Amino acid sequence: MSVDRRSLLKLAGATALSGAMMGSAKAQSSIDPASSSKGGADHTIRIGAGLVELAPDRIISTTTYNGQFPGPLLRFKEGQRTIVDIHNDTDTPEQLHWHGQTVPVDVDGASEEGTPFIPAHGMRRIAFTPGPAGLRFYHTHLTPGADLSSGQYGGQVGTVYVEPKHEPGRYDREVFLMLKEFQPALSRGGDMDMDFLAPAARIKALEEAGESAMRASLAMGMPHGFEVGYSLFSINGRLLGHGEPIRVKPGERVLFHVVNGSATEIRSLALPEHRFEVVALDGNPVPTPTQVPVLWLGTAERVSAIVEMNHPGVWVMGDLADDDRTRGMGVVIEYAGRTGKPAWSKPAPFHWDYTHFGQSDAITTAPDETIVMTFTKNNAALNGFNQWTINDVAFTMEKMEPMFHLREGRRYRLRMRNASDDSSCASSSAQLRADPHRGQRHGRHYEGCRDAGRLSGNRSRFRRRQSGPDLVPLPPAIAHGLRLHGAVRLRLSQPAHRRWGQ
Repeated sequence: MSVDRRSLLKLAGATALSGAMMGSAKAQSSIDPASSSKGGADHTIRIGAGLVELAPDRIISTTTYNGQFPGPLLRFKEGQRTIVDIHNDTDTPEQLHWHGQTVPVDVDGASEEGTPFIPAHGMRRIAFTPGPAGLRFYHTHLTPGADLSSGQYGGQVGTVYVEPKHEPGRYDREVFLMLKEFQPALSRGGDMDMDFLAPAARIKALEEAGESAMRASLAMGMPHGFEVGYSLFSINGRLLGHGEPIRVKPGERVLFHVVNGSATEIRSLALPEHRFEVVALDGNPVPTPTQVPVLWLGTAERVSAIVEMNHPGVWVMGDLADDDRTRGMGVVIEYAGRTGKPAWSKPAPFHWDYTHFGQSDAITTAPDETIVMTFTKNNAALNGFNQWTINDVAFTMEKMEPMFHLREGRRYRLRMRNASDDSSCASSSAQLRADPHRGQRHGRHYEGCRDAGRLSGNRSRFRRRQSGPDLVPLPPAIAHGLRLHGAVRLRLSQPAHRRWGQ
């Protein structure tokens, strides 16, 4: 029987995962609005302890949403107001952050911005208008510090899809994938391979600054700073080989919505003999959809990509890192009528370049002001953990002191430089326009304009609106990418008659 895309989506939304003991990689469950209709809410989320069966002999206890991992897939409609009841069944006050949405501060889920906590063994009812359209997600916003059982080290991650008012529909069906590691542990840090990013050229002065700082630290007898490693890896809460395969048919165009729900890791994803047509980054449509052999996702990054199923067989779609893939970071793709052992082969070397998704022949508007941010690392400076600084200043949640003051309506260029010997989740030379909207102080317009010294204003451009700090890997001694993340607070000056949240 032929099933069209919309019918399939309705069927998927009506099929519930059986709590923590279900880890199918085919689809994540949707919250049933009827289950919370008594109190007038459209959706209900319960934060509490739960079991996650990664495999029959790998059952872990962690904090989850609605007793399952990933948390329920929430499908909202762009511009249609929704009401969510959030119950906190734990002993700790919680925050639930709506990552990537332009929502008011009082519901955003970030205490540093002023969102009220969800009290221990209490609840909050929130209401907001979802948007912008596209792939978003929700997660805890607690800072775990050295407590590797807290925050996003656990299972408090779920996917949001805000359905656009006008859907192009160039695909047959959607599959949502959540990439996540479990069983974290601390170790003394080592170097991270960042060869996947383009361009590969490094700025010698920045490289020497980072290496010399590390040499000086080690010469003083300091150990390498702590890093977090993991022993279990999953897609949609299942280790590779222990969940249902994603079953496809020849000729199908499958839209994969991929979320990197990791607390710390950069992830890759490849499907042998197939290519991904990237159509959106972080939920925002790209100006130039482009085919690539591998997806790379920084922490909290999202990619939506269409794969045309044109190579029948049984395949492993997984991470390029052999250790991570063999310990679970993969899922089986099974064509109709095909059986046998899933096949894996590593694609040819490929450099991930954000400018390929930009708009050709775009003209970059000159900024009113350029803000330079230099990222540095103080090795093992915080009780064995690395301390990161921007312009030699370490951010603290206690003081929340603004580093830069912006004026409404002005255009700013952010020039970011990584002077550490490590990857930094940041980007270089994005442009920002101070433009408050709906009380979300960390939502702004960004436009990539320079990439490791390459002018991209006449080569590629992104215009995108983001809420929440998305992460893009910035290799050592380089300036790369198109987005902003960093421990920095921006203060926006505006007329007296304007107030946040109005």
